[in-house]
Amino acid sequence: MPNEKLGLIATATVERYAHNITPCNAWRAAEWSSARCGGPRLTTPPRSGAMRKEHALTGQLRLMAVHAHPDDESSKGAASMAKYVAQGVDVLVATCTGGERGSILNPKLQGDPELEANLHEVRRKEMNAAREILGVKQAWLGFVDSGLPEGDPPPPLPEGCFALEPVEKAAEPLVRLIREFRPHVITTYDENGGYPHPDHIMTHTITMAAFEAAADPEAYPESGEPWQPLKVYYNHGISMARIRALHAYLVEHGHESPYGEWIAGWDEEGRKEREFTTRVQCADWFEVRDRALIAHATQIDPDGPWFRVPLDVQRVVWPTEDYELARSLVGTRLPEDDLFAGITADITV
Repeated sequence: MPNEKLGLIATATVERYAHNITPCNAWRAAEWSSARCGGPRLTTPPRSGAMRKEHALTGQLRLMAVHAHPDDESSKGAASMAKYVAQGVDVLVATCTGGERGSILNPKLQGDPELEANLHEVRRKEMNAAREILGVKQAWLGFVDSGLPEGDPPPPLPEGCFALEPVEKAAEPLVRLIREFRPHVITTYDENGGYPHPDHIMTHTITMAAFEAAADPEAYPESGEPWQPLKVYYNHGISMARIRALHAYLVEHGHESPYGEWIAGWDEEGRKEREFTTRVQCADWFEVRDRALIAHATQIDPDGPWFRVPLDVQRVVWPTEDYELARSLVGTRLPEDDLFAGITADITV
């Protein structure tokens, strides 16, 4: 795929911000590198996570999770990643921006001028702590947080931010990282970003563009040897189906639910729910997920509503993290219980 064609891939949602688009320079600070690995060998699709684990013993499988900001990796798919790490999968988080335009959401830390002045550095440290808890690798793509525009109509996005980058330019660092890490599976957000934050929407756009371009020797020829990922998933870490199930259980058992207003707002907007294709059983790693999220101290209140539902309840009501298979180059049977269904790998370094 020629580089100039990548600009055509932007979704209609991204075009909402087209009136603000101006060329700008991205800064790149990727802090990860790896040895070159050989390609995948496709065999009969495994039907369970246990079978997939047996296949993995002959060669290390690789998973890349592409996220917009530090903390997104801990709120969306974190328990799945921790599970795969425990099973020997090599997992890399690609973080598109530094989160420098995010607000300090933890009320216990608000009002500290030094913290606010150094938020970018603080969030990098928080990301490193979360990375260690999850046991994953992590790379920064080096783009500048766009912030979340509020108002009707929303104000213009700030010049130089991630969401205003030309797609063909913004995809290059991710293409380079894909060719270095050589993932078999990639996870990201759906075309609406999971929710309509411009950075989340742009993350979807460049991930789908990079999935196509990474294998094309004519695209970004100076960005590494071509590599073809085999599957792309949209993660649904905060799905309304999960929220409804937890809410119903809490109400039925006489407990206060933190989700009533959330559900009412969703119903009022008439938003459609996505269909899951893949449910990864990972309840044993919910505690790890929560510790990783709490490591993002500026972004989460450990006493807030996120943690009001006991883990024992979550494990009973909804013991999975859920995904939507967006693209697959291997045969698989839906529904799945494993992101690597249909894939085995023999690795040479």
